[in-house]
Amino acid sequence: MIEPAFLLAAFLGGMAALGLRLPPMVGFLAGGFVLNALGYDKTPLLDTLSGIGVTLLLFTIGLKLDVRTLLRRDVWGGASLHMLASTVLMVALLSLFKWLGLGLLDGTGWHTLTLLGFALSFSSTVFVVKVLEKRSETQTAYGRLAIGVLIMQDIFAVIFITASTGELPSPWALGLVLLIPLAPALRALLDRLGHGEMQMLFGMLLALVLGYALFESVGVKGDLGALIIGLLLAPHPAAQTLARSMFSLKELLLVGFFLSIGLTAMPSTEMLGIAMLLVFVLPLKSLIYQLIFMRFRMRHRTSLLATLSLSNYSEFGLIVGAIAVSRNWLPGEWLVVISLAVALSFGFSSILNGFSERLYRWLEPRLPPIDMDELSPSDRPIEVGDAEAVVLGMGRIGRSVYRRLQKEYGLRVLGIDSNPQSVKKLGERGFNILEGDAVDSDFWDKLLMSHGVQVVVLAMPHHAGNLFALKQLRSREFPGKITAVVEYPEEIEPIRELGANAVFHVYDEAGRALADSAAEEAGVVSRASQLG
Repeated sequence: MIEPAFLLAAFLGGMAALGLRLPPMVGFLAGGFVLNALGYDKTPLLDTLSGIGVTLLLFTIGLKLDVRTLLRRDVWGGASLHMLASTVLMVALLSLFKWLGLGLLDGTGWHTLTLLGFALSFSSTVFVVKVLEKRSETQTAYGRLAIGVLIMQDIFAVIFITASTGELPSPWALGLVLLIPLAPALRALLDRLGHGEMQMLFGMLLALVLGYALFESVGVKGDLGALIIGLLLAPHPAAQTLARSMFSLKELLLVGFFLSIGLTAMPSTEMLGIAMLLVFVLPLKSLIYQLIFMRFRMRHRTSLLATLSLSNYSEFGLIVGAIAVSRNWLPGEWLVVISLAVALSFGFSSILNGFSERLYRWLEPRLPPIDMDELSPSDRPIEVGDAEAVVLGMGRIGRSVYRRLQKEYGLRVLGIDSNPQSVKKLGERGFNILEGDAVDSDFWDKLLMSHGVQVVVLAMPHHAGNLFALKQLRSREFPGKITAVVEYPEEIEPIRELGANAVFHVYDEAGRALADSAAEEAGVVSRASQLG
């Protein structure tokens, strides 16, 4: 059974973080350090739960990822260049600190400094994906870029871990290629399970057994196996539903991961000072990301927001450090320093990403101009053509709105969605749809709204996105009518205050329609009709 103090520390830490307008994960980290100071140690159960959380995280990343993303030059090239440049930078800085007389670096050679530089070159997959999911921006241009770079870094880490053991994977690992022809059967089984507990259980089976356990049994990192299994299922239409069904369980288990970082060890004053010094040099690591991304001719917003999201140290650095310590390649004190640097960088990155849009708006005029003709088609101006209605967010509700406006009211409708896979599939089904991210401020600068558009429907899944889109439409003095979808009653008033012409409360309106249908079938006349 898990220690009650662990749950209490996680809850109080999360509440404190929310009160400071920081992500709860920062509070979980702080809770781990408090537990450490009180004399608590990590338990086998906590390690198990946090390990399962990370495995499920990588599995759900795979479910949402188009494997072609990893083949893009800006992804594999950007990740490779950054790892090389960042490692060199960190080695240079650590050498400077050693020359200045930093105690923990006494007697360290180039081998040790290179290991430290390599461990500090990673960015955190867990942290970045949680931040992107919180904003519903995993499928935005910058979100896909950041996740692609992180997965490439994870692959580099797996190669290092495999090489560091001095043991090659089992010859049976070659048999893992048979999972590729097995993938259609797995997708067909997913079709038969429907929704609910069987779908979630199937996901757990795939991630932990077919992914983690199978890959570990042949000498390959189990977390990589979970990611690959997710990638094999990603083309299936139900993959997104499976990822959503596992979301809450994964989030809960990851609380254990953040607690365990804080419980790694108790730092001394010197260790804390070095960790803070590493956080102070983090902007230099971020600058390398920005310079590399700019070389690949991306929009400034894409490159800058991807850079800000990657501005942290990684839990994989801890894994690399732990292996190095176990082989006496690195003094044990550095594992504590790295864990502190990771924790502090999460807090730094949380604050930084909270102001990311404002930072972009301030920096954008100061960055060198980019020729629009050199950008990818998805970054060029968006023309709505002869559309009379625009639906932002083409999920289940958005698709229903699209069909209704088109068939019942005869309007020419344009759908806009940020998920390129959804855009492709809906386009193949005959929808008039474009890829665009309505929570991207550049999207509104690129959008050429014609005078023929009479109606805009905000059907995105998250309230913050609909609020942002409404502000952009109003600031551009859109003359048509705007209707927004909300999920909770407390979201209605903010939408109305911003000037929406109509607000549709999903559950309330669905309940009214169901009640009216039931009464009509039963021949019951409403009170309003009786009084009329």
